[in-house]
Amino acid sequence: MIYRAIKRILDFVFAFVALVVLSPLMLLTMLIIRIESPGEGTIIKQERLGQDLTHFRIYKFRTMVSSNVDFKIGTAMVPDNDQRLLRCGKLLRKLKIDELPQLINILRGEMSFIGPRPLLPIYATVYERWELDKFHLKPGLSGLSQVNGNSYLPTYIRSYYDVLYTEKISVFLDIGILFKTFLIILKGEQAFVKHPDEAQLNALINRHTHQTSDEVDHVH
Repeated sequence: MIYRAIKRILDFVFAFVALVVLSPLMLLTMLIIRIESPGEGTIIKQERLGQDLTHFRIYKFRTMVSSNVDFKIGTAMVPDNDQRLLRCGKLLRKLKIDELPQLINILRGEMSFIGPRPLLPIYATVYERWELDKFHLKPGLSGLSQVNGNSYLPTYIRSYYDVLYTEKISVFLDIGILFKTFLIILKGEQAFVKHPDEAQLNALINRHTHQTSDEVDHVH
């Protein structure tokens, strides 16, 4: 697909421009975090799974008192009243400012602006085979799952949207996701929760289960 071929170029150019334009905001964010919580660094690194199940380190502004936070499958969302959040953490998360350091990951070719969610490595050990198809693409700063409810969705529904994106990827879909991302910053993720109907979910699972089976048969 032509769009997939030029997507990397677009990602690099827009990430570079965004870093230049947003650098004052990022420096201000680092200063605010440092003033409120001087004990640890302002940017954290977390292990994530990328395209083809490769491991990389994702960058984020620290929004919690400590960077040593245990995340469990199905409970990744941190509520606004969590005692571990910094006072500025809630606002940084709501406005998605905490995600801005991932522009570096995009420049490095580890992520894209739009794509499946960047996941903790533990997910690969518990996913069903059809869910692993999301790793055909680079993870995204935003994506189809992120704009349809994200952490308010069950894990398997998030996987549905991630895998669906690998099927539907196009410049028009990416533009739509980008526009919806800005709406979510204004209104919050909970306002856009959308569940696929059971027929859509089962159809996608069947498609990718059969694809996986055919690939295994072909190898053998």
